[in-house]
Amino acid sequence: MSPELIAPVMFGTLVVVLLAGFPVAFSLAAVAAVFGMAGVLSGQFTAPFLMNMPLRVQGVFNSDNFLAIPMFVLMGLILERTGIAEDTLVALGRLFRKQPGGLLVATLIVGSMLSAITGFVSASVIAMGLIALPTMLKAGYDPKLATGSIAAAGTLAQMLPPSLVLIVLAEQVEVPLVEIFHAALLPSAMLVGLYLVYVVVATRWRPGLAPPLIDATTSSFSNAWKEAAVAAGFPLMLILAILASIFFGVATPTEGGAVGVCAALLIGLAKRRLSRQRLTEALTNAGVLCSSVIFLLLGASFFMLVFRGFNGQAWIEQLFGHLPQGQLPFLLFVCIGIFLLGFFLDFFEIAFIVVPLIAPVARKLGIDMVWFTVIVAVVLQTSFMHPPFGIALYNLRSVAPPEVRTSDIYLGAIPFLILQMVMVGILVAFPGIASTPPPAATLTDKQVEDALKAPPEVAPEPPPDPIPTK
Repeated sequence: MSPELIAPVMFGTLVVVLLAGFPVAFSLAAVAAVFGMAGVLSGQFTAPFLMNMPLRVQGVFNSDNFLAIPMFVLMGLILERTGIAEDTLVALGRLFRKQPGGLLVATLIVGSMLSAITGFVSASVIAMGLIALPTMLKAGYDPKLATGSIAAAGTLAQMLPPSLVLIVLAEQVEVPLVEIFHAALLPSAMLVGLYLVYVVVATRWRPGLAPPLIDATTSSFSNAWKEAAVAAGFPLMLILAILASIFFGVATPTEGGAVGVCAALLIGLAKRRLSRQRLTEALTNAGVLCSSVIFLLLGASFFMLVFRGFNGQAWIEQLFGHLPQGQLPFLLFVCIGIFLLGFFLDFFEIAFIVVPLIAPVARKLGIDMVWFTVIVAVVLQTSFMHPPFGIALYNLRSVAPPEVRTSDIYLGAIPFLILQMVMVGILVAFPGIASTPPPAATLTDKQVEDALKAPPEVAPEPPPDPIPTK
């Protein structure tokens, strides 16, 4: 076989194995092992080349970004099992009970907080589907609007800091995690604002979609404010404290996650809901989830090592070379490709397989990698909510009551899907929203004084011409 064809055949073999239903982590490692041995036997590269794999494994475990994943996962699982989200939803529901769509507003706010805490779409959607959906259906809310708001709030886990998605993407594109968090904060807030504006406008225009909740047994408005402040204050202050400590350099992401775990334990103990069984479940689930991520990462690292040994990166660059030149055609192709892959692959599979292949091409085109990472996160969020293949919609269908039709879930997701696409367009049209320009150099007052007192520099005289020799 021609050496130029080995990389495409290797990639095609991986696609066939994945479509056959084999586990992704072991499929990556097996394909890499087979083609690696074939490369050694054919003389494509020497056996010591494969010895670089232990160095890559050591680099994975030495990564500060990946060390933050177990901390944030455990923090989210502890807060989820202590009933923080349920308390906040009830308190906010009482606060907005007289407004049409009050529970929808509460669901979007609580879902955003839960997404930032858990960091996983499936966990956020399932939790909000179990907590909020029965309450909204009982109150007479339209099933389409109710399910769409839950799915939209749950998919915010893709890009709302401190998101695990952003942690993994930052490692794959080799960009500082603090810059990614900082760049994703404003787009996330804008997307939440678009959701809230749509819900408020839709329910004011057609109040029958989400009638107000007026109950004589509910508490007064002042008491409702106090309950909402107490219920939402703890998780919100926890998230803001972690982000502030990371942004201002007080703590690294790993240290911020460790502080978050300690704070979650204290909140659970203060509410007297952190039993031994719940803590054991949180620790077990965190261990299983982190172990699966590690195996997937190791398999992807081995695959990328062998793939680049066959000069596969040059093949990828040749594929993009057939596109029209420029950043915009590249971004359009990448967005469409990732959007379609999100129908069939999980986020970690896309992050560990696809992103390392396209990141060098984006860097060669001069694209701001921080901005590029945020766009990838938003596109993934969109693909996970697109009917009929969106993972978030599957998760919501698994916990929705039988009276909620699948078509209701699909139709309810479309308006929020359009808003997500609008957000992608805004990021492309205004890159400054999600980019971090380098800090401008500033001079102290003393340096300015010294510069003013210094004599002007005189250009040195040119050296005399050399004396010609015969």
